[in-house]
Amino acid sequence: MISVLIVDDHELFRAGLRSRLETESDIALVGEAGAAEQAVVRTRALQPDLVLLDLLLPRRSGYEAIPDLVKASPQSKVLVVSSQAAPSSVRRALSAGAAGYLPKRASATELIAAIRRVAAGERYVDPDLGGRLVVDDGSPALEPLSERERDVLHLLALGYTNQEIGKKLFVSVRTVDTHRAHIMQKLRLETRAELVLFALANGLIGPG
Repeated sequence: MISVLIVDDHELFRAGLRSRLETESDIALVGEAGAAEQAVVRTRALQPDLVLLDLLLPRRSGYEAIPDLVKASPQSKVLVVSSQAAPSSVRRALSAGAAGYLPKRASATELIAAIRRVAAGERYVDPDLGGRLVVDDGSPALEPLSERERDVLHLLALGYTNQEIGKKLFVSVRTVDTHRAHIMQKLRLETRAELVLFALANGLIGPG
């Protein structure tokens, strides 16, 4: 039996994962968490075989949480399930200690297969993302940005308002405004349209 902890701040997404995992006879959902700090506490207490981890979490990102999760439960494997599909995001997560990486657009069949393979000790990356890892993705363009600025850039490019981003990341609208101003200045962008084009060009969001 593979014990699984789900870490995602979207309750509806967690519910969808929960209902799907409950149909598998060899997978047992042992807990859920909506933030990085809570995930570390529950990983330490539950010692799951696998942690399904989102990267865009309030206060602390999934990237920052991965080393703490591995330290809290060394035998637990971390499988990232994220909307971020840039090769640079995959590399950062794997370098931090994740054993696998799936985009949220992955099919339920691929998710279950990835869970079983990662729990068995293999590393797994979505084939489309894995193919892009061998290509230079132009990630140096993102280097001027801090980790939180990259999160804000990603959400802005997806169409979230400053108020919505503030609620999602548990920060004030003024803080989001500051991050946005820094992003535009560092990347030498002037409009939101330019920001979206930059995000597309650097793989932060897909054409869809």
